[in-house]
Amino acid sequence: MTSATAPFQDMPPAELLRRLYDAAVQRALPLHTLGAHLPPPPRGRTVVIGAGKAGGAMAQAVEALWPAEAPLSGLVVTRYHHTPPRPQGLPQRIEVVEASHPVPDEAGMAAAERILAAVQGLTADDLVLCLISGGGSALLTLPCEGLTLQDKQRINRELLECGAHIGEMNTVRKHLSRIKGGRLATLCAPARMITLTISDVPGDDPSVIASGPTVPDASTCADALAILDRYGIALPAAVRARLEAGELESPKPDDPRFAGQEVRMIATPQQSLEAAAALAASLGLPAHILSDEVEGESREVGKVHAALARSVALGRSAFQAPCVLLSGGETTVTVRPLQPGQTRGKGGRAGEFCLGLAQSLAGHPRIWALAADTDGIDGMEENAGARVDPGTLARAAAQGLKVTDHLARNDAHGFFQALDDLVVTGPTHTNVNDFRAILIL
Repeated sequence: MTSATAPFQDMPPAELLRRLYDAAVQRALPLHTLGAHLPPPPRGRTVVIGAGKAGGAMAQAVEALWPAEAPLSGLVVTRYHHTPPRPQGLPQRIEVVEASHPVPDEAGMAAAERILAAVQGLTADDLVLCLISGGGSALLTLPCEGLTLQDKQRINRELLECGAHIGEMNTVRKHLSRIKGGRLATLCAPARMITLTISDVPGDDPSVIASGPTVPDASTCADALAILDRYGIALPAAVRARLEAGELESPKPDDPRFAGQEVRMIATPQQSLEAAAALAASLGLPAHILSDEVEGESREVGKVHAALARSVALGRSAFQAPCVLLSGGETTVTVRPLQPGQTRGKGGRAGEFCLGLAQSLAGHPRIWALAADTDGIDGMEENAGARVDPGTLARAAAQGLKVTDHLARNDAHGFFQALDDLVVTGPTHTNVNDFRAILIL
């Protein structure tokens, strides 16, 4: 197929980019991926536990695929409004409850307590299926002794706003918890445990996903303290003293209680990028996956992507136009101090990436882009992300909008909402993190 007859040329760029995003999401849906990783039923009980934005969909997939005659019970916690509609005729054998994300709440604490109760008294004949996806760190909250829920909420907010990357945030969370950092797995022994995981982190490290509640933790109390000090995040004096003394250390890889436990990765960011690339290729559009592990400040990552796209458009790249550049990973947003008279905006990683991208592209006539979170929620708003096109800055100027002002207030949502360029999908019931597609024609 030649570019002169390629189907993508008959498709509006915004539609094409949205189809690539949808293909990435579809590849990561639990019902499409989970079946190949389920073990046979055990001689004893099967208890399903878990947490994450995909928790409800993962629980339904297990219910649909598990033998009807085999015992099955359990409890999974997901984000508010992220439980998918139940298919007609599918009996509910796993309870799904909802809690707050990204800042934990009482419902998440109650769910964590109930999950601990559900795994008491297990035997070597029993099986625990743990369903883990992104968001589980906030949803599965059980503060260590001496730390209140209000303390955890404050620490979470400060970690989110300071620009800490996901590995740093989860190192802290593991050492301030009674359930994260492998502690949940140790409480399930001697039962066999299989953790089914959807990755939302760069590198697909299971000890980072949802703060690794079923995975040994190689990080230390000293690591957690160093991160807290780096970002100026305070702890109650008694809890800080326990960290300094090493009393809140997490279970390590040599702990015998992890023997025989398995982690099975059922969906990853790379697989979703490959699905988008395959769709692009089927439409006659060359696709290039830059990386599924892109990290950094969102607006700066946007500027780097803009430079790459401009290079392609100028014929100075190993990639030739027309093509689409795909990337994933997890960027960060540092919340800037407000100047007198400014009001705090709204937005998330994908929107702020698009602001940085649009500013750097400066209305380039041959470049379009979409950036969105694969869970359907960018930050805490109703949108998954945003779009950028050659007319973005001109339309913004016509409304008196300035990119610099919106970046200063971290207000990507307000900027792209005014342009009707938000990408709104609703909860997707999966989560393989950031998705970015830049189309160069």
